[in-house]
Amino acid sequence: MNKNIETAILISARAEWKALCIHFPECEPETTPYGACFTTSIEGHKVSFLHGGWGKVAAAASTQYAIDRWHPQRVINLGTCGGFAGQVERGAVILAEKTVIYDIIEQMTDQDNAIAHYTCNPDLSWVPDPPPQPVIRKTLVSADRDIRPEDIPHLIEKFNAPAGDWESGAIAWVAKRNNLPCLILRGVSDLIDPKGGEAYGNYAFFEEQTRLIMDEFIQVLPTWLAAFEKAV
Repeated sequence: MNKNIETAILISARAEWKALCIHFPECEPETTPYGACFTTSIEGHKVSFLHGGWGKVAAAASTQYAIDRWHPQRVINLGTCGGFAGQVERGAVILAEKTVIYDIIEQMTDQDNAIAHYTCNPDLSWVPDPPPQPVIRKTLVSADRDIRPEDIPHLIEKFNAPAGDWESGAIAWVAKRNNLPCLILRGVSDLIDPKGGEAYGNYAFFEEQTRLIMDEFIQVLPTWLAAFEKAV
């Protein structure tokens, strides 16, 4: 096993992993309990990519697996998210300054305290100004489901969130428990409004938007890695 790499980069959805691998045709992925992985060097930075899988369970377990296996100095999550129409534009990149797991229902004690337990505020003091790519520093909300249009007003009012995904909250929480710096970048692949989502029932649309987002991430990744290294 490869150990003591600089950065573990977690990729969640299958479409995201597929779009990523196009850029590393020379790498031969290994099998893990979660998804494929490979280790490579990007402009002198040793990184391991892991296809961690979709949803909070896979995201949390694969993040801990990556930390235990490679002992990285930092964790990065690159991927997509669904944006709330009127709050953000398709193609925008959310730099998660807070992650919230919102599909927690607590009926015995305090609901807000239960959600707060899994809420994280990654340290972004190291991010250069300007950052390596245009980003929006905002809250990302996570749940084990696609965004329901009827939930959007609450998510905006309660958390001031412009977008949501399935995994970022779990990844940030596990990184925090391991005292590791964590960078979460999510590109808005599709928009959701009261009538539904652009990608709902249209997976081909999601795949194409994902390809564009992951292409951009790979182009700027060396600059993010260099900035992260300076912060160590």
